Amino acid sequence: MDWFPLWNSLRIAAISGVLVFFTGILCAYYIARLPRVVKGILDVILTLPLVLPPTVCGWFLLMIFGLRHPVGQLLQQIGVRFVMTWYGGVLAASVVAFPLMYRTSRGAFESFDETLAWSGKTLGLSNTFIFWRIRMPACRQGILAGAVLAFARALGEYGATSMLIGFTPGRTATISTTVYQLWRTGDDAGALVWVLVNLAISAAVLLAVNLLERKNRQGRRAV
Repeated sequence: MDWFPLWNSLRIAAISGVLVFFTGILCAYYIARLPRVVKGILDVILTLPLVLPPTVCGWFLLMIFGLRHPVGQLLQQIGVRFVMTWYGGVLAASVVAFPLMYRTSRGAFESFDETLAWSGKTLGLSNTFIFWRIRMPACRQGILAGAVLAFARALGEYGATSMLIGFTPGRTATISTTVYQLWRTGDDAGALVWVLVNLAISAAVLLAVNLLERKNRQGRRAV
């Protein structure tokens, strides 16, 4: 059995998860502090991939990074190609997973008690110290939830991924595209194997998060 789709899916989900984690936190932190009108406009723009069909997101990515379009041609001249490459899958997964990380992180930052930050400033603490040692620990539950949702979304992404990188065994195949191809060719048993693999990974991730949350609650009670 060729296990490349598993490796490729985990690689794409992990890399896109890291990218989305930091960009989502960065955008959420600064946008949460903006005026309501500006925040509303940016919210609509950044959250669109969450409500658009994945195939529509894939179409937009092709219109931007396709080899027949200016940006795609410019990138190809410097050796970067997102169409029919595994790192194109990272781009597609990041686009569709970003809103989940952004929205949950922004909600966590908006619920943060700012008096804690003001108290830290009166003690002479830097903004960087306050962010990493006070704000982030206080918001970790929302941020953790966003990271898990983004990873799970990236792992199960199909629509935008299939449009941008297609299905090439040993090169761009993922679990989702492999399930579809096996089903399309009548191999229901093979498709079931990959479905079970995806279910096992997703269940393991959710179980790990639940255990971590329980450990954090027990730690707070002990304090």
